[in-house]
Amino acid sequence: MGTVSGAVSEHYIEFRNVSKAFDGNLVLDRVNFWVDRGETAVILGRSGVGKSVSLKHILGFLKPDEGRVIVAGQDITDWNEDQLLEIRRKVTMVFQSGALFDSLTVRENVAFPLETRGELSPEERDRRVEELLEMLEASEYADRLPSELNTGAKRAVAIARALAQDPEAILYDEPTTMVDNVMAGHIGDLILKLKHRFHKTSVVVTHDTHLARKLADRVIFLHEGRVAFFGPWEAFEQAEDPFLRNFRLQDNLIPALDVTV
Repeated sequence: MGTVSGAVSEHYIEFRNVSKAFDGNLVLDRVNFWVDRGETAVILGRSGVGKSVSLKHILGFLKPDEGRVIVAGQDITDWNEDQLLEIRRKVTMVFQSGALFDSLTVRENVAFPLETRGELSPEERDRRVEELLEMLEASEYADRLPSELNTGAKRAVAIARALAQDPEAILYDEPTTMVDNVMAGHIGDLILKLKHRFHKTSVVVTHDTHLARKLADRVIFLHEGRVAFFGPWEAFEQAEDPFLRNFRLQDNLIPALDVTV
């Protein structure tokens, strides 16, 4: 069983021969990859290939049928819910929906993770919230409810709330899906800005090669439950595998605004 102390991997996140099936459908099939501390890894692939399932394993919401899951250098595969709380304080997730509290304003949503940090005074908490909202270009929404925001604004607020927890790592689940190209470019630029500023370990699940090109230090490409490619972005772009080449070509037919920060 995993223990709270004593690292078992030099990598921050590692999947070792991870397999997972639902109702007899094999979603992850002996998946192996790793992410080093401070690195941004992008999990790419078509819908239904196990990208979001992989994120849920990292947080311990799902357990593998076979294999081992390493997070923060620890084997968390057999950890119970109490032990997993330690991991979820270190690793936070930005959901597609934003998962904001509907009854709280944007400011109150971002402040929520800070309420349990007793080392901060009320003034320090307020200052931290304002800094995060400004950094994510969401200050104008501070007193609005989530229901008053568009999808892109909700994503920015959700990222600000995730950062308020001061995690070691952030997981992003399809951050640019269901938004137009302009907003997708903007969200990608915000995540890139945070990458350069904080150097936090990040895993981004997406089917969007424009976003992956902008963010990825390392690419994990899933196809039919297997890792079809694992390596740096430059090598992914040069990969001659017909399926990978077709994926790149199809996605490049979609125009993108390449706005640099």
